[in-house]
Amino acid sequence: MTVRSSLFAAGLLAAGVAVAGAFVGWGFWQGREAPRVVSVKGLAERPVSADLALWPLRFVATGDSLAEVQAVITADAATVRDFLETNGIGSGEIQVKGLEVIDVLAQPYRSGPVDVRFIVAQTLLVRSTEVQRVFEASQKVGDLVNQGVVISSEDMAGGSAPIFLFTRLNDVKPAMIAEATANARATADQFARDSGSRLGAIQTASQGLFQILPRDPAPGIMEERQIDKTLRVVTTVDYRLTD
Repeated sequence: MTVRSSLFAAGLLAAGVAVAGAFVGWGFWQGREAPRVVSVKGLAERPVSADLALWPLRFVATGDSLAEVQAVITADAATVRDFLETNGIGSGEIQVKGLEVIDVLAQPYRSGPVDVRFIVAQTLLVRSTEVQRVFEASQKVGDLVNQGVVISSEDMAGGSAPIFLFTRLNDVKPAMIAEATANARATADQFARDSGSRLGAIQTASQGLFQILPRDPAPGIMEERQIDKTLRVVTTVDYRLTD
């Protein structure tokens, strides 16, 4: 091979290596280029009302004779049942939740004199789908106190108030997720138009937790104490942007 042929072959080889390197570099740059993505959140809210009421009524009697205290509790239980049924709550909606008997003299860490020996507590639980009826009855609980029933509670926050629950979340989930996703897309569309781009396909999407919130977020009033509530969900969607 002549010198001229060798130089020509070397030149071709060098050119080939340069072109191959250019393609490799371009591919590497394309792979490293970050995708253009817009991340948006979509909110859906709707008012809902509780469909289940739970009302624990705990009443207490004390004394030095267990038989006498038990008799008072039995009479109080009958009074509470009569009160509930008078206010439209049927016997099938009333359950006996528990009976507590405390002998103060039997307490291992007792110290000092004892005023009464026995403390007996009975709890009747109202479980009803007649939410408004339970609420109205709870507004008259003072009638029980006037009849000598000592209403007590283990709940430091709510006293003897009912708890109102919304249990039909699965019925409204699909529609609310669709609404939140549509709101997210509308926001992404606006962002794309403002930036001179077009909205592409969804890259990722996630659904937030459903929240049941009080309709009236007043200080110290918990959601479960209100019949009317607000249901909320937030979705997060990432869309690709194209020119």
